[in-house]
Amino acid sequence: MNLEYTVVDNKYQTVKNILKNEFNMSDRLILKLKTNKKILLNNTIAYINDLVKLNDKINVIIDFIEDSSNIIPVKMNLDIIYEDEAMLIINKPANIAVHPSILHYENSLSNGVKYYFDKLGLKKKIRIVNRLDKDTSRNCYFC
Repeated sequence: MNLEYTVVDNKYQTVKNILKNEFNMSDRLILKLKTNKKILLNNTIAYINDLVKLNDKINVIIDFIEDSSNIIPVKMNLDIIYEDEAMLIINKPANIAVHPSILHYENSLSNGVKYYFDKLGLKKKIRIVNRLDKDTSRNCYFC
């Protein structure tokens, strides 16, 4: 995923101000991006304290390989409602756990998502945005 922002006024002084306010990034993510040299200012690797001026372009490249090897991939039918490069929305059936646990080590929705990600060659951590109980049937958001 590539995020881009063009400076249009003098509201922000530094790259970090833009990352925090325009992209709502956490300090932890900013540090990870900085360490991996994934923040660009006018197509040059940027430091978060670099000063910005009108028409400067900030690009953030989020393409980390993440480990989700703690989840066993299991083929299952997923009712995918929406999907883009940042989000996967699944209609969660009732009576299926969302997270693997002692009682649901290989039969949770996360196991099915892991199988789906592996099939796509997507090396991303499975992050559930909302929490649903096992018996609840609703949309489940992953990113």
